Amino acid sequence: MEIDHAGQARHAPSGLSIGAALDKVLQVSSALAGAMNSVLEGKGDVVQTTITALLAEGHLLVEDVPGVGKTLLAKTLARSIDCTVRRVQFTPDLLPSDITGVSVWNQDVRGFEFRPGAIFANVVVGDEINRASPKTQSALLESMEEAQVTIDGTTYALPHPFIVMATQNPIEMEGTYPLPEAQRDRFLARISMGYPTPSAEVAMLDSHGATSPLDRLQPVTDAATVVELIDAVRRVHASPAIRQYLVDLAGATRSSSAIRLGVSPRATLHLLRASRAHAALRGRDHVLPDDVQAVAVAVLAHRLILSGEAQLAHRSAADVLTDILHRTRVPGPTR
Repeated sequence: MEIDHAGQARHAPSGLSIGAALDKVLQVSSALAGAMNSVLEGKGDVVQTTITALLAEGHLLVEDVPGVGKTLLAKTLARSIDCTVRRVQFTPDLLPSDITGVSVWNQDVRGFEFRPGAIFANVVVGDEINRASPKTQSALLESMEEAQVTIDGTTYALPHPFIVMATQNPIEMEGTYPLPEAQRDRFLARISMGYPTPSAEVAMLDSHGATSPLDRLQPVTDAATVVELIDAVRRVHASPAIRQYLVDLAGATRSSSAIRLGVSPRATLHLLRASRAHAALRGRDHVLPDDVQAVAVAVLAHRLILSGEAQLAHRSAADVLTDILHRTRVPGPTR
C-alpha cells in the first residue's frame, strides 16, 4: 500500500472478479446518483455525466449562466463521498501558491517545510475558474494531468481519487481570462446545467424554500471505495475495433473543413476512459459503439475550435461533432 503526501492510502487493485467488481460499480453508483438527485432536481443526465467523469479519472468543467446550480453540483458530489474536499474561489488576486502550496522556513527545525495548498484534496471545487489570471490557472496543469505537484524541485503526490470540478460563466466576460486550450484539454468533459423544467423548478422551490437539502445530505461512499470502482472501470474491455473507432473519430475532427483545430491524442484517451466508465455504469464488461457515441460530445466538444465559416453559419461544436458521428463508420460486433 502506497501513502501519498496527504496521508491517504493508495489502495492496490481489488481482487474481485470483473463481474463482482461491476456489480459493486452498479450498487455504489446507484446510491451516489440517488443522493445527488435528491439535491439536484431534474438533472439526472448531468449527475450521470459527473459520475462518469469521476470513475474515468477525469476532471469536469461546468459551464453555464449564473444561478443554475453549477457550484451546487460540485458541492453535492463532494458531500456524497466521505473524502477530503477543498473549495477555491478563483479571483484575479489568487496566487499559484494558494493552489499548489509553498515551502516556508521553519525556525524550529532550521529548514524549509512544505505547506500544502488547496489542490491537496480528493475533490477540488474551483469556482469561477476563469476569474483567475493565466499564471494562476497554469498552476493546475501539472496536478490535473499527473496527479502531482512539484514545488522547489520536490514532487508531491495528490490524494487518490482526485477530481477537479471547475465552474465558469460563459457570458460574463468582464474581469475574466478565457481558459487556454492546454487548460481546457485537461478537462475530460464539459457539461451545461441548463434551466430546469417548470415541474423541476416547482419541486426546487418546495425542497429548497426553507432549508437546503445539501445540509441533510450524508455520504453514501468513501474514497477507498471510489478507488475500487475506478479499478473496475480500467478493466472494462475495449476491442481493437473500438480503439480504431476512437482514432477514426479523432481523425475526422482534424480533417473536417468546419473545424480549425481538432482534438488531441489526450482527447482520444479521455474518450476511451469515459466510454469504459459509461459501459461499467450499465453493467457491461466491454465497450460498445453506443458508449462512445453517448459520451463523445461531452468529452470532445469543448476542445474544438471551429472554422470561421462554421461560426458564421451559427453551428456549434456539438452540431459539428454530431455530423461526424453520423458520417464515421461504426464497427460491427466488438466482443
